[in-house]
Amino acid sequence: MNIGDICTREVVMADRGSSLQQAAALMREHHVGSVLVVAGSPGATQAVGILTDRDMVVDAVARGLDVAQTEIGRLTDGKLACVPATTSIDDAVATMKEQGVRRLLVASDSGELYGIVSLDDLLGALAHEVSDLAYAMRRGIERESGRRPPLPRVEPQAIRILQYPSA
Repeated sequence: MNIGDICTREVVMADRGSSLQQAAALMREHHVGSVLVVAGSPGATQAVGILTDRDMVVDAVARGLDVAQTEIGRLTDGKLACVPATTSIDDAVATMKEQGVRRLLVASDSGELYGIVSLDDLLGALAHEVSDLAYAMRRGIERESGRRPPLPRVEPQAIRILQYPSA
């Protein structure tokens, strides 16, 4: 499994001149926690940052910025973390650790935007893998139990517990 298999392909985007209020409305409408901030003209759009719901609260609301007037481009630092769609989960997690981010852009072989992957996406994929491993273990025990006849019951023997005097 690689990042291209688990990333979200439909990325919600907003122009860097959009207001915080407009970005919040997009997040609500699409049930996402971030928007990709873009700049440029149609056909020549470039990603310039990612704005998260956390950025909005911690950076904008806490400072009392006017959400109707503040452009989202003011809250982006222009630093984007990106990995190819063929990246392994382990390498994506390593990139998140190195970059200190919770979301990665995912690029196609040609360098175009392929999708976005979040920490939540990775946790969900890993949880699914662990669940599959637990199921495989249970099935192995069931298979083993079905192949082997039960042993005669052994009565437990009395066990004497030694007690040491306290010091």
